Amino acid sequence: MDKNTVTGLVLIAAVLIGFSILNKPSEDDIKAQQEQLAQQRANQQKAAAKAKKEQQRQQQLKKEALSDTTALFNKALQGKNTPIVLKNEKLQLTINTQGGTVTKAVVKGYKSMDGKPDITLFDEKDQNLTFKIDGKQQNINTEELFFKPSALTDTTATLTAEAGNGKQLIIDYRLGHGYLLHMALRAEGMSDVFPANTNKVNIVWEERCRQQEKGFTFESRYATLTYKEHDGSTDYLNENKEKIDEPVEEALDWVAFKNQFFSAMMIAKTEFAPNAALTSIPLTKGSGYLKQYRAQMQTAFDPTGKEATELEFYYGPNDFRLLQKTEDMSTFGKDLQMERLVYLGWPLFRIINRWFTLYVFDGLTAMHINMGIVLILITLLLKFITFPLVKKSYLSSARMRVLKPKLEEATKQYDKPEDQMQKQQAMMQLYSQYGVSPLSGCLPMLIQMPIWIAMFNFVPNAIQLRGESFLWIDDLSTYDPVIEWTGNIPLIGDHLSLTCILFCVSNLLYSYMTMRQQRDQMVGSQAQQMKMMQWMMFLMPVMFFFIFNDYSAGLNFYYFVSLFFSAAIMWTLRKTTNDQKLLDELEARYRENKNNPKKASGFAARLQAMQQQQEEMRRKREELERKRNRR
Repeated sequence: MDKNTVTGLVLIAAVLIGFSILNKPSEDDIKAQQEQLAQQRANQQKAAAKAKKEQQRQQQLKKEALSDTTALFNKALQGKNTPIVLKNEKLQLTINTQGGTVTKAVVKGYKSMDGKPDITLFDEKDQNLTFKIDGKQQNINTEELFFKPSALTDTTATLTAEAGNGKQLIIDYRLGHGYLLHMALRAEGMSDVFPANTNKVNIVWEERCRQQEKGFTFESRYATLTYKEHDGSTDYLNENKEKIDEPVEEALDWVAFKNQFFSAMMIAKTEFAPNAALTSIPLTKGSGYLKQYRAQMQTAFDPTGKEATELEFYYGPNDFRLLQKTEDMSTFGKDLQMERLVYLGWPLFRIINRWFTLYVFDGLTAMHINMGIVLILITLLLKFITFPLVKKSYLSSARMRVLKPKLEEATKQYDKPEDQMQKQQAMMQLYSQYGVSPLSGCLPMLIQMPIWIAMFNFVPNAIQLRGESFLWIDDLSTYDPVIEWTGNIPLIGDHLSLTCILFCVSNLLYSYMTMRQQRDQMVGSQAQQMKMMQWMMFLMPVMFFFIFNDYSAGLNFYYFVSLFFSAAIMWTLRKTTNDQKLLDELEARYRENKNNPKKASGFAARLQAMQQQQEEMRRKREELERKRNRR
């Protein structure tokens, strides 16, 4: 090391030593820190004691509830837990006689992640449903009761809990032809058990939402606790944040425990009372579960037994058209908007998906062709519809390109920084005289962006893509790994998706073509600014890779195909455009506008007029400033 290096190191060491000496805590500071640590430990001990006390209180409440139920339903507290199976062609449900609620739901005809022919939505380890009713002296908790089954068929069951002296709690089930289960809860001979003001039953519904698809991160993004407000639309708890006992002030028609492609939904005939408490807790990758859900609600209960508390349960796929048909099967006659379980995006994008994409998708899938071909055909149709506008926009850009030499010649005298306003005015004047709009090159992106965003919302929610293979892709609804490894790499995960790589590469090439087209039409300092912007344009595909690597192969494939056709259209237009013919047309238009100045119109003319007005205002301000200075 030379002398200067040694000197530098010594100075750095001296600064560090001096800094440590100056910042060395005093005895008072050390004592204060020790007291702070002691206080923190005391607070932690208090919090632990409080948590233990709360746990003991909850256990005591449960014992009290059990003892209350014991006093009333002493005959129904012992029995055998017998599973009852209700089934049809679409669904198989298991109801346990202990508790009297559904403990297992199997959706038929949809392959599971491990290759089984049917999907198990949940079982008794994953879901729990309890009805609690407040009595005069005893409270009823159905979780502790054994029900006696009767009137059993493949689609119906009646469960009865005996309380003695003719007092009964009865649950009737009826499974329809599809995915809808009807339930009626009623009390018989128990009007003297409840206070006069009892008109509600408390419902506690819990579920650990199973991971059903290969991509945990992607599926978890679409797993949400969703609900429908009685006098409004649907909403959901944030899928990425922990929400515990989140109050909902409005009355609710239904609550759904939703994952990406399947849901368990509870629908109330008489809406759930305001201030339901909803919980959604994201779970960790590798646990086999996506979210921990809980809903604590109240709905109407008639203690006289004249009116039953009626609920309907939907256990099935998140299929837009199927949900519409299921709502028609509901006996409640309400506008449930069940199809809103399939999220189609914000209002503008929802309109595109609801009234265009869905109908096209339905028509193509009805032809029973491969889903990969469906995505290609949708892309071709969208390109065909937008082609006239894209062509018009490209020709406007081409006109600016052939005008570039004339613009450079006409503005070369405005090279100084203070002359930029005059340069812009001169350019706008020429644009106006030649009838060219400088913003026309932005039109293709403006056309494509709403469609891209609409498809971003549509494809991940299209259950028709689930399990569908195409070319090298095993499942269009999840990622297609070209390489996988154990453990997670930050921002990448545990795989590389081939369709994501293709999408990002095609995006890079398309960005290059677009920038070259824009650069060819820019003059002077604009071209220099474009060189700075191109690095940002090249950075976008790299950012997209980190975002879309976990996304479905179907979505990445659609974007790849869309960009491929966009690049092909741009290349074709470039090859088939006669620059000399365009220039001749512009010269003819220029001569016509020069002889008749009033004909020069359009955006460029308006922009030129605005600039002239601003320049005139600037001159007036400078003139006023000079007059003040003279005084």
